[in-house]
Amino acid sequence: MHVLPDMTPPAEPHRSAKAIYQDGTSRVIHWSEREVPFPDGRLIVSRTDLDGIITHANAAFVEISGYSREELIGAPHHILRHPDMPKVAFKDLWDTLKQGRKWHGYVKNLRKDGAHYWVYATALPNVRNGEVVGYTSVRRKPSRKRIEELVPLYRKWLEEEIAGVGA
Repeated sequence: MHVLPDMTPPAEPHRSAKAIYQDGTSRVIHWSEREVPFPDGRLIVSRTDLDGIITHANAAFVEISGYSREELIGAPHHILRHPDMPKVAFKDLWDTLKQGRKWHGYVKNLRKDGAHYWVYATALPNVRNGEVVGYTSVRRKPSRKRIEELVPLYRKWLEEEIAGVGA
């Protein structure tokens, strides 16, 4: 289990909470309302092992996340989990990948400095000699219109999770 340090609070107005991850770890996170735009003409690429531990991070990923490559490699991909993202979105991602299929979706990620950025992600299993050995995620510039459509849906899913609906 990779223990993540608590985030450093940003200087700008922000909210804070204890994030509890599916692997049983937790940390204090801080987030602001500041959005960092996805860089035009770039692709964010990362690879993880079967447990979601980052094994590769390209330069665009390092830049937009605010983490150094050394901080990313060996860290769980959920280091980027924004508290506005409902767990059901990640359940769908993992269920799809574990079935050996490609997943697409919109994700709001948390930067090291507490700001956020949106991505349109494609994740797929890495298969070697017929066996899944990890996963690759390629993130593109998202559609602003689609983000605006999804924000209320994600908020509803999150409220249902908090209320225990469907649990």
